[in-house]
Amino acid sequence: MHVADIGSGSGFYVLAAARAVGESGRVYAIDIQKELPARVKNLAEKEGFFNVEALWADVEVLGGTRLGDASVHAVIASNIFFQIEDKKNLIAEIKRILKLGGRALVIDWTDSFGGLGPEKEAVVNKETIEKLFADAGFSKEKEIKAGEHHFGVVFTKKDLKANVLSKQQ
Repeated sequence: MHVADIGSGSGFYVLAAARAVGESGRVYAIDIQKELPARVKNLAEKEGFFNVEALWADVEVLGGTRLGDASVHAVIASNIFFQIEDKKNLIAEIKRILKLGGRALVIDWTDSFGGLGPEKEAVVNKETIEKLFADAGFSKEKEIKAGEHHFGVVFTKKDLKANVLSKQQ
């Protein structure tokens, strides 16, 4: 199984995914902050995981992850939507790299909590995320508990439109 953690940050989900996919799997730690993916890869190797690949990427650009079309089984996008200007392009990139039937786990802030999390005006609520993914051809699979200040939603890629569109652009 191949998993992409988009906005991998300090690598919390990368290490969990590396453990879950095992030696035969691959986890891509992807972040726009150039130093973070390499730091996460080093941390993974110190923990005994050699199935992590570090990638610097601009995920707001189609093809920005540099991963192949339909190359991953799952995508994790945690605490990044409030930082993303072009949310539709991010979702198109997620769709492009996911295999048909692949899953995207989105975890993000439910609100601004007085210095914890994003500024209030930057928060992207669950309903907006659900609409953006539905408009992109995903189906909502389920909601998950993601803690006191977060929501979690799993989406499934149900069609190939984004792959066709990305090749036409």
